[in-house]
Amino acid sequence: MVIEIALRACAVSALSVFLVSAILQVLKDPSRITLLLFLFTSLLDIGLVIFTRVARERDLTPISVVMSVTGTFYYVAFRMEPGIHLIPEAAAVGLQIVGIVIQIWAKLTLRRSFGLLPANRGVVVSGPYRVLRHPMYVGYTIRNVGFLLPNFGLQNVIVFGLHFFVQICRIVREERVLSKDRSYREYMSCVRYRLIVGVF
Repeated sequence: MVIEIALRACAVSALSVFLVSAILQVLKDPSRITLLLFLFTSLLDIGLVIFTRVARERDLTPISVVMSVTGTFYYVAFRMEPGIHLIPEAAAVGLQIVGIVIQIWAKLTLRRSFGLLPANRGVVVSGPYRVLRHPMYVGYTIRNVGFLLPNFGLQNVIVFGLHFFVQICRIVREERVLSKDRSYREYMSCVRYRLIVGVF
């Protein structure tokens, strides 16, 4: 329970830092809708983290804790100042909205089973989880690409590259915990792919 409280406190603290930086940038340039959308989904994530149910079984190994913290709070390492626009802001907003819709659909399906650490908070097999085992991570990736393309720069490329690598590691560790549950093993046999149908 101490770790749960500490992680939830970290979530609020990291979001507060990001919130202040993002608002300052948007006040300088109100056309940065991609930054506002990223902020909106970060607020949603933190709200879910604060109110999630305590897991029946969790992976509290140091590597899992580090990966969970890195994978969740990576946005504090963004370069907030405008970068190179590889695509117009409007096109990027459309891409982000696709990612956000996938995220929200997955989160509404999970409800209070959402969390930071690899854990078993109950097996969910409905909604987008009928197609892929980790649709929320698909949504994150699409949203991140939508943010990166009009805010392109070396720092943001490194942050997103690291985040994607960490998310793959988190998936593997999450499934290590969940596969101890027979119902999840049955689910894995029905839904073969994690992120991309036919690939992974």
